Amino acid sequence: MLTGKQKSYLRSLGQNLKPIMQVGKNGLTPNFIENFNQALEDHELVKISVLKSCLDEKGEIGKALCEETGCELVQVIGNQILFYRESMKENKNDKILLP
Repeated sequence: MLTGKQKSYLRSLGQNLKPIMQVGKNGLTPNFIENFNQALEDHELVKISVLKSCLDEKGEIGKALCEETGCELVQVIGNQILFYRESMKENKNDKILLP
């Protein structure tokens, strides 16, 4: 569980990120979830974009991805959602250090 200070810090880091993935009319497919999980492992902080053709609500998409991958929802703003999950990689230099 992230504190308010940690979420604020992650939001500031995510402000300059571009969305890595897009959710479209097919919604959350198993392939999308697998790729999203790998992106979290590689980057720790991931921003996705929800297209207008998507029939699901942004909040529901965020909750579903958090349940499936064990990540934290940092922010939903407009059509973009920001997620965080600490990586299990050995390389400590690439990790985001939370306050």
